Amino acid sequence: MEAIELDVFRRVHEDDTFWCGTLLGGCGGQLTTKLYTDRACHFAHHPDPDGLPHVCGRRSHGVDSADHLYVRSAAAAWLAGRGEQATFEYTRTEGAPIGSVVDVRWRHGALRVHLDQAVAPVWDDGVEPVLGTMVPVDRDTLIRRWYVHRIRLDSVGTARHVQIGTEAFARPIEWFPLDECEMTERGLSTPAVEEIVQARTAPRPSLWSPGKARKVPSPCCAG
Repeated sequence: MEAIELDVFRRVHEDDTFWCGTLLGGCGGQLTTKLYTDRACHFAHHPDPDGLPHVCGRRSHGVDSADHLYVRSAAAAWLAGRGEQATFEYTRTEGAPIGSVVDVRWRHGALRVHLDQAVAPVWDDGVEPVLGTMVPVDRDTLIRRWYVHRIRLDSVGTARHVQIGTEAFARPIEWFPLDECEMTERGLSTPAVEEIVQARTAPRPSLWSPGKARKVPSPCCAG
């Protein structure tokens, strides 16, 4: 923010306090705003009681470092619009950093969102994986499962919007807003899934085979 913007921000939030978010990998310590005229204004930690700079373990500060929180918010609103109340867990399997995996569970289903490659997806344990754009998937899995789903988050102003992609073997990824997706008996579904399933389950046209020609006996001539 610019200095003039920070002045407005401080007036609006003069009765609020701000803290380093533990769900972002932060330390939970209290923050203050720092005013600068020669660079971007930002939040900073209060100094330690001994006067030394505060040491925080948060490693990522980019716009995507809070994507797991945006996924939670978007998924909660999407499921609520379908009459479902979800629970969420930021799974830290195998020591993966918080935010790598988001488990979404509700009464009729479950999804495991892999936002990075820290945890390998498991395909046959009853929880459908949804893969970030950088998470690899092998050719055999695409063929066996017919398709897999991917997720990306696009910046729109100061927010991040969820897009769901469907990837199939020998087909480009098709992307859709979350509101165009549904949960079906097959799991998470997009308009592309409907096309893929119809193509895979439609009866193939029968091919005509000439076979062997039957020998017809020649008519006998009366002598």
